[in-house]
This record gives sequence, structure tokens and C-alpha cells, in this order.
Amino acid sequence: MIKVLNSLSLYILPLIIGIILIHAIIKKTPSYECFIEGASEGFSIAVKIIPYLVAIMVCTAVFRASGAIDILENMLKPIFDFFKVPIETAIIMFTRSLSGSATLGVLADIINQTGVNSYATKLAAVITGSSETTFYVASVYFGAVKIRKFRHALLAGILADIVGLVAAVLICAIFFLD
Repeated sequence: MIKVLNSLSLYILPLIIGIILIHAIIKKTPSYECFIEGASEGFSIAVKIIPYLVAIMVCTAVFRASGAIDILENMLKPIFDFFKVPIETAIIMFTRSLSGSATLGVLADIINQTGVNSYATKLAAVITGSSETTFYVASVYFGAVKIRKFRHALLAGILADIVGLVAAVLICAIFFLD
């Protein structure tokens, strides 16, 4: 099964590109011109979202440097112990909704501290893949299209992050705890 999936994954991207090009030919769409137009729009949007990117990176850095993570870890340690969740993963649970790059840095720290085969590393890796950078996405994408009222979308994103965290903890407990 793994060999089949690996073989299939080699052909997925070329297949998608081929389907897009064939569709463009059938519809007589100037695909190259459309690509260039989209790329130029992407560049202008990237310039527009720089302030939002800077804001979210500053917030993440302040959150880590202020010691708020340590305070939250100390408060949550009894709960984490009860559910057999390594306290090292608490920081990744907090940063995941804020910044993907911060989360990858935290994941690297967890791997270095606990080893690649530890339960904390496995749980941290699953958490990294099971939720989204909600605040980053909201600030960047909604900022790019100048949407100012996105509280309901933010609430839905936070709820999805919580569900992803709970699912990650439950699935890792089933598959990786002794």
C-alpha cells in the first residue's frame, strides 16, 4: 500500500498541471497570460500584507519573551499530567494558532530536548499538522482583502484549532502511549 501511495504521489502534481492545461486549451483560455496576471497580483498582495505579517510576528515574539508561556505551563501542568500530555507540548499548543514558523521552531526545540522517538515529539508533530495558524491566516488574508469584521471566522477557526488539538491528543494516546 505504501509503495502504491508513493508511486501515486509522484504523478499527482504533473497530472493536476496537465488537467489545468488541457482545460485551458479546451476553453481557449490564454493560460500563460493568466498565469502572469495572477503572479503580478500575488506580488502586489504580498507587499500589502507585510504590515500584518510584522504585527503577527511581533505578537508571537512578545508572547514567548514575556514569560506568558511559562506561566501558562505552570498553571496547566496538573491538567496535562492528568491526561498524560507532556508539558513540553503546551507551548506548541499555544503558538500553533499564531505562527507556523514559531511552531516549527518550537517543534525543533521539542525534538532536541526529548529525542525523535519520544511521545512528546510525536504528539508535537501531530499537533503541528492537525491545526491551522488561525490568527496568522485571519490577519494576513482578511487584511489583504481589507475585511475588518472577521470575528465569526476567527471564532470558527479557534474552535477548529481546539478540535484539532483534542483529536491530536486522543489519536496520539491511542497510537503511541504504552
